Amino acid sequence: MNTLTKVATYIIAEAGVNHNGSLAIAKQLIDAAALAGADAVKFQTFKADKLVSKSAQKADYQKKTTNAEESQHEMIRKLELDRSAHHELIAYCKAKKIEFLSTPFDHDSIELLHELGLVIFKVPSGEITNLPYLRHIGSLNKQIVLSTGMANLGEIETAIQALTQAGTQREKIRILHANTEYPTPMADVNLKAMQTLGQAFNLAYGYSDHTNGIEIPIAAVALGASVIEKHFTLDKTLPGPDHKASLEPDELLAMVTAIRNIELALGSPIKQPSPSEEKNKVIARKSLVAKVAIKQGETFTEANLTVKRPGTGISPLRWDEFIGTKAQKDYEEDELI
Repeated sequence: MNTLTKVATYIIAEAGVNHNGSLAIAKQLIDAAALAGADAVKFQTFKADKLVSKSAQKADYQKKTTNAEESQHEMIRKLELDRSAHHELIAYCKAKKIEFLSTPFDHDSIELLHELGLVIFKVPSGEITNLPYLRHIGSLNKQIVLSTGMANLGEIETAIQALTQAGTQREKIRILHANTEYPTPMADVNLKAMQTLGQAFNLAYGYSDHTNGIEIPIAAVALGASVIEKHFTLDKTLPGPDHKASLEPDELLAMVTAIRNIELALGSPIKQPSPSEEKNKVIARKSLVAKVAIKQGETFTEANLTVKRPGTGISPLRWDEFIGTKAQKDYEEDELI
């Protein structure tokens, strides 16, 4: 079931390739994502032979977190999920009541996920300039989450045009601001650019986060993000390219909890007393009070009137109305007027 439009913030727990090729670990990741309250858990669907050439180098962060001697092809070949694994994980997600997502990285993978009935497709940052890929996904008219790491506005506009001209309704696209460095330095987050994307393309926007910690996704929600994507793992010390820059289960839970609290706290643009604070008016506000004893017929002046709590009497906003008028009765010191 497509829940993209049914929650304030659609939270994608990005398992990615942190299953290390193990279905058992993949299921534990699903358990952790469901327990944290994420809306979806996302994996990656690819064939190494179709994704990278055998001579392709690893990214610098991958060299630091995996065997530096092996090629990128050798590394990701061990992380493939075959068709049967997809069936098993989709069934497991249904049992755990969390949406299964996966990012396709080649045409065969796009078709596989389409055949498996996925209604939301994630386009990763690295494919935003892959015109044949974009046209293939666009032709399926799916809900699309488009990551924009490394891209400028012109490239993003071209990608959106490719998707829509191929058949995707524009309103089905959500744009994610992203930075593809793992982990992303705080100085490079440039979170305000996320709002620029929404304004430039008049589309719902979100943030795919690769920073350490959970502060930035929470800030993104406060700035209007409707989708958050964040890598997570069972253990940051496990071998593999993405574990070190991922959240552990307790951190994922803390992030989801904080985001849901922010959603509640954002409320509406209407400024008025909240139900919980109405009762505090009589305690915190003040009233007109006799500063000293006042006799009936005596004139109210700044010398015999003052303002004190509680707020159960006449509002001091009416101060000017009373100064210079006559007391209609006797007042004792501290008595409400």
